[in-house]
Amino acid sequence: MTPKQLLAEVSAGKFRPIYYFYGTEDYRIVEAEKYIAHQFLPDRQIVVNYHRVNGSKTGCADLVAELSVYPMLGERQVIAVTNFQRYKPKEIDRLRKVLDPPDTNRVVVFSSPGAKAPKESSAFFKKVAGFAQQVKFGRLDRRDCVATIVRGLAGAGLDIEPEARDMLVELVAGNRGAIETEVAKLIDFVEPGQTVSTDDVRSVAAGFQVYTVFGLMDEIVRGDRIAALRSLKRLLTEGTSATGMLYIIGQHIISLYLVKH
Repeated sequence: MTPKQLLAEVSAGKFRPIYYFYGTEDYRIVEAEKYIAHQFLPDRQIVVNYHRVNGSKTGCADLVAELSVYPMLGERQVIAVTNFQRYKPKEIDRLRKVLDPPDTNRVVVFSSPGAKAPKESSAFFKKVAGFAQQVKFGRLDRRDCVATIVRGLAGAGLDIEPEARDMLVELVAGNRGAIETEVAKLIDFVEPGQTVSTDDVRSVAAGFQVYTVFGLMDEIVRGDRIAALRSLKRLLTEGTSATGMLYIIGQHIISLYLVKH
């Protein structure tokens, strides 16, 4: 199942009893979990019947006890278990027995963070696939990035220049959480009714990243190979996307060429 299919089902009031969320996009995983909880539970039950459990800090026996507590008559329940990949095969079998047969008044969401997500060919993954609806959350493609950025800015009465939009798309590199953060900063920075420019993106959204990449470009132009490699390593370690760096470097080269010619 894709995230879009999940959204369509949940929006239509259709819920699977057990989900397993995984993939590289932790932000989207958390948001999907919260969306399910708010759609499945009445507002008055959110506080008491929405439980989040960290698998890395909760033993199998304690999780079994949590899952063995059924919602009160007439109420619903959502239980979200993060770091589910840390449980062993025998423990997963034990948890599966507790959840069989499924309770129509309860939704359980298991998930793994992107950094610890198991391979789809692993025994763990295949075992979970036997009883949970799997949903993979990857990074947004270019089309979805553009739509999300434009929609977020439009909601605040802002437009964005095509070049500024393209720069922001490259900088966020498909990261939904980064899009939300950078769009929020642009909304605070640019007056309503105005159009976001490339200068706005450089000043606010890209921030330090743009200028450190420009510094890398200067080191390359100077022929300082050691300094350039050191800067490149630091940028990658800090999470700067390779595509984002290439985009900014490309724009810088074009600007230098136009100035010279």
